[in-house]
Amino acid sequence: MGVITLPNRVHRTHTHLVACCFALALLGLWCARSLLAEVWTLAALPLIWWNNADQFLISARVDDFDITFANYSIHQVSAAPLDDRIPPVIHHVAMGAGAADHTNRWKDVRQSCIDMHPEWEAYLWTDETADTFVANYYPELYAMWRGYRYPIQKIDALRYMVLYHYGGVILDMDLQCKRALGPLRRFDFVAPAAHPTGFSVGFMMASKKNEFVGALVRDLQRYNKHWLWLPYPTVMFSTGCHYASMIHAYQRNRSELKILAGTGDNFKLHSLNGRVSTPIFDHLGSSSWHSYDAAMIVKLGKSKSWRTPVLLVAGVGIAFFVMKKTRRRRLRV
Repeated sequence: MGVITLPNRVHRTHTHLVACCFALALLGLWCARSLLAEVWTLAALPLIWWNNADQFLISARVDDFDITFANYSIHQVSAAPLDDRIPPVIHHVAMGAGAADHTNRWKDVRQSCIDMHPEWEAYLWTDETADTFVANYYPELYAMWRGYRYPIQKIDALRYMVLYHYGGVILDMDLQCKRALGPLRRFDFVAPAAHPTGFSVGFMMASKKNEFVGALVRDLQRYNKHWLWLPYPTVMFSTGCHYASMIHAYQRNRSELKILAGTGDNFKLHSLNGRVSTPIFDHLGSSSWHSYDAAMIVKLGKSKSWRTPVLLVAGVGIAFFVMKKTRRRRLRV
């Protein structure tokens, strides 16, 4: 009997099918290239956050600063004899449903910080004052800001806006001040380190019109996406701690963007994750938006193979792109 051979056309069909699938995959990646780039910048935070950390982590060696604050008076409201780069302004935000109850609950806690900084200006941002402020000073962002899905997004975005416009200190309502923040006014920007990566936006200090804080405001539109239609990733990737830390990580010069951490075995000395006491604050809240997100994302950075983060980022990007297109088709129908 003779040997049976497959027709050449079957082989050609298989080759063409593979080529078509490959071309479609490339086309999908090309169409989603902007989204993939944004997903990668977010997912890569654990990989790049610690680059040149000795430049931006406040230390005695680099900054001649006592991170324990033991050598500073609890009433020191200025960095004198050094220049005060951060203006004497305190911001608190009380917005959304139950804001009045929230303000009343933390009234004494907020007052502790005001009392520690006599003669400083103090702002309490409410739904009404915040709405007027954004409409007047950031009209190009007003519609986006009003349209945020989650109230915490409006609060986070407002933090960056008021900090850029006025400078000063912005504090969560549940942060009770144990001492004045004057020693930190020598820097242009300060925020506490978060665990396991990045920094917390519940406490930030910045000079007026600070370039980095301006970048936080400008990039709000770029990252304004409902990430995977899940609350935590959406908040953290669009306005929250992960978003802000990512913008920090991609700055060309991070040496002036100071992060207040600890040393050695006590690296979390100033971390505000959960209910804790630090040298400068008692954090009386019971939860942290950042801890969930960071724990999830850091697993990506710890992968032993470079293929895992690349494949995951590509997969998330393509899935998001397909879901977005599908949703648009349904809306047309």
